[in-house]
Amino acid sequence: MDSHKICVAPMMQYTDMHDRFFLRLISKNIFLYTEMISTGSIIFGNCLHQFSFNNEEHPVAVQLGGSNPNHLGECSKIAEDYGYDEINLNVGCPSERVQKGKFGASLMLEPDLVSECVLKMRTNVDIPITVKCRLGVDDNDDYSFLENFIKIVSSAGVETFIIHARNALLKGLSPRQNRTIPPLKYDYVYKLKNDFNSLNIIINGGINNLDEAKNHLNHVDGVMIGRASYDNPFMLNEVDSLFFNDHSEKKDKILILNEYLDYVEYMEGNGHDLSRMLKHLFGLSRGNKNAKLFRKKVHQMMLNGNIKNSRGDLINLL
Repeated sequence: MDSHKICVAPMMQYTDMHDRFFLRLISKNIFLYTEMISTGSIIFGNCLHQFSFNNEEHPVAVQLGGSNPNHLGECSKIAEDYGYDEINLNVGCPSERVQKGKFGASLMLEPDLVSECVLKMRTNVDIPITVKCRLGVDDNDDYSFLENFIKIVSSAGVETFIIHARNALLKGLSPRQNRTIPPLKYDYVYKLKNDFNSLNIIINGGINNLDEAKNHLNHVDGVMIGRASYDNPFMLNEVDSLFFNDHSEKKDKILILNEYLDYVEYMEGNGHDLSRMLKHLFGLSRGNKNAKLFRKKVHQMMLNGNIKNSRGDLINLL
């Protein structure tokens, strides 16, 4: 599935609609994912604004968190009506709040329930349903556990799995620690692709640059990059030519900055929070000699709210 060759991971507090618009300015072909949206916030909180996105974001998927098949089916239909290209079920988040809601990584212990959930989602929509999971949970860290999970869930019609190549430890580690402390086992994901060759297997976890991504693609169908793509978004500037044979002219940082600031000004006029939009710019200066001054200037813009008078200074610092 070429569309998933390079994906940007769903990240809470990061991959909102503004960040996704910003990333789309850098690459036309990366596959984007929303932050996780819990079914409870939609069914009981009526927080439909969480589904908002810009038409420029395509291809873009919404990630849902939940474990009630009917709720997931209902939210999937809403997401499809909004125009998303894919719906992803979160079976990988290890946070305590998510565990209490009986979804995220703890669902790996209930593959039959996950199968029931995705079956209900598939019957409600025509767009693809995908699953993002871990290698296992707590002491369930052998390959056979993962193999059994994939076998059961794929039987419900899921063809694409995104695998974060670590176990989730539900007790004693924070979500942040769960992204770094459990050891990476890329070989498990490679073996999964060999054993389930007809499935699309996307690898995730600890991937820091495009050279690493290229190496992984010798073994799997796609690569999902998380924190590295947020901390250094301009690394994605090479994605289109390297992975999608798209050699159209690349944008430089100044053009990307100007286009994004135009967007920010427009969206601020429509009631969107300035600081939330501007924070996505911090990483654009990564690798530049004036990176620290650039970040400081962005922070000043958040405080004074004056984009027009600061734009020239920002450009000079890139």
